[in-house]
Amino acid sequence: MKNQVITYTVNKTNDSVLYISVQNGEVLVRAPWYTTQNKIQEIVANKREWIIKKLTEYEEKKEEKISLRPIQILGITYSLKVLYKNVNVIQCDLENNVVKICLPKKYKKISKESMTDILIDKLYTKICERELDNIMDKSRTLTGIAPEDYKIMDMNDCIAKCTQDKIIIVNPRIIKYKREVVEYIIMHEFCHLKYKNHTKSFYNMLSKYIPNYSKFEIENMKY
Repeated sequence: MKNQVITYTVNKTNDSVLYISVQNGEVLVRAPWYTTQNKIQEIVANKREWIIKKLTEYEEKKEEKISLRPIQILGITYSLKVLYKNVNVIQCDLENNVVKICLPKKYKKISKESMTDILIDKLYTKICERELDNIMDKSRTLTGIAPEDYKIMDMNDCIAKCTQDKIIIVNPRIIKYKREVVEYIIMHEFCHLKYKNHTKSFYNMLSKYIPNYSKFEIENMKY
C-alpha cells in the first residue's frame, strides 16, 4: 500500500469547497471549477493516508466470504465467516454465534470449499486440544485408571478408540457433540482400558460411572 498509485476522478462544480470521497472503491474529487490540477494533486497527496485506509476497507468488505455450511461446536450451531486480510497468521474470534476467521490473502488461491474444510478441521483440533485435558482428568479421577497416552487424530471410521497398547485416540470432530456426550465417549474408551470387548463387565463398569449411558448412544458412531 505504501507505493500504491491513487487514481481519481475529478468533477468540477460551482461549489467553493473541494471534497474527496471514496465510493465503491473509486476516489472521487469534487472541486470548484477554478481549482488547478496541481492544487488537486497536492490535496489528494495530503489525504493519501485516509484514502488508502478507505480503499483497504472497501477491498476487505468486498472479499468477505461466508460459508453456507453451519458448524457444530459442543452442540451449539455457529456460522462461519471468513475474511482475507493483510495478516501473517490465521486469526479466529467468536462473536454472537459466528466464528470469524481472518486469513492471509495468499490463501485466496485455495478454493472456497477446500478452505472451509481446512478451517473447520483446524478449528476442531484447536478446541479439542483445549477441552480434552479436563475431560481426561475427570475420567482418570473417577475410574482411578489412565491410558498410556492419548492422541488427537483424524479417523474416517470412528470418533474415538482405545488401542491394544492402551492409547486412546480421539477424532477432533468429537468436539461437534455436546460436552456430556464427549464425556460419555471418553469414559467409554476408559472402560476399554480394562475390558477390550463390549462384555457384561464392560457395561457394568460404564453404568457405574454413567448410569444413563444408553441415552448417549449415537447412531452410526463406531467404538
